[in-house]
Amino acid sequence: MKILFIGGSGVISRAAAEPTIAAGHELWLLNRGQRRPIDGVRTLVADLADLEGVRAALHGHTWDVVVQWIAFAPADIRRDVELFRDKTRQYLFISSASVYQKPPAHYLITESTPRANPHWEYSRLKIACEQELEAAHQATGFPGVIIRPSLTYGDDQVPLVLNSWGQSWTAIDRLRRGAPVIVPGDGTSLWTITHNTDFARGLIGLFGNPATLGQAFHITSDEVLTWNQIFRQAADAAGVGAPKLVHIPSDFIISCVPAVEGTLLGDKAVSTVFDNTKIKRFVPGFAARISFAEGIRRTVAWFDADPARKQIDEATNQRWDKLAAAYEAALAQARTRFAAG
Repeated sequence: MKILFIGGSGVISRAAAEPTIAAGHELWLLNRGQRRPIDGVRTLVADLADLEGVRAALHGHTWDVVVQWIAFAPADIRRDVELFRDKTRQYLFISSASVYQKPPAHYLITESTPRANPHWEYSRLKIACEQELEAAHQATGFPGVIIRPSLTYGDDQVPLVLNSWGQSWTAIDRLRRGAPVIVPGDGTSLWTITHNTDFARGLIGLFGNPATLGQAFHITSDEVLTWNQIFRQAADAAGVGAPKLVHIPSDFIISCVPAVEGTLLGDKAVSTVFDNTKIKRFVPGFAARISFAEGIRRTVAWFDADPARKQIDEATNQRWDKLAAAYEAALAQARTRFAAG
């Protein structure tokens, strides 16, 4: 099949490129051409903000599958519907599993779980994108498919809550230095982390399947861990026997750092368990193969292989130190007050 990735340089999309080619597909990227090209991939260079430039780049092409990795607002979907209305048999929009109701009404999340996230604008915009795509499918038969990854990482990403996403070695550095690492709540909420190679296998299994049109799928691991387990497995991978985990209530964290409300109450502070029955029905034999313990060992090894990769986010370091100190001071003050009677 002839496949187009819009974007293609992110944590998940990079992992999908190589197996797409290995499966015998012809893969193209549409992007600004600012990243190192992937072997075996052809590139159409255009800026999505320049609609006429995009039209020119796409001229003469049709696609079996288009995967949109970088749509974050309804206008992006409306643009794509116009661009690809008669140019593709299947259009997969990479949304987010954070669109699901927060907090959930039931512990087990399926694709029919209501969508509502009052805490995170990112998720609300993804919901609006999904609704735009659904409306286009219902009105004109546009071949849209919604894909919802949850927290997905690869060899170059340490996927710990409140970590610096752009310089994610920061958390491992803190663990190794014995610095306090903040875990929201008491660390017992359940969470699902998926390796990008596992996500890629599920996604590629959907390519070209006409039964997927108008459908939504989340693609995640079946492994469910508490945040305490996740942090301790990361510490084990880093060779740290006794990590200094500081448990701080999410509302305390948000009162000090309001910007993290979305990623906490809108996502990672809430127990999240996914039912993957649907993706397994459409992609027989699909199952996530890489446990977090194995995946995080690979990630730490990737960073350790080249010291230049170990970039530290000093602003995040300072914020964590300040937050941990503020919480310890608040606890000490509370103890003093209650001891006084």
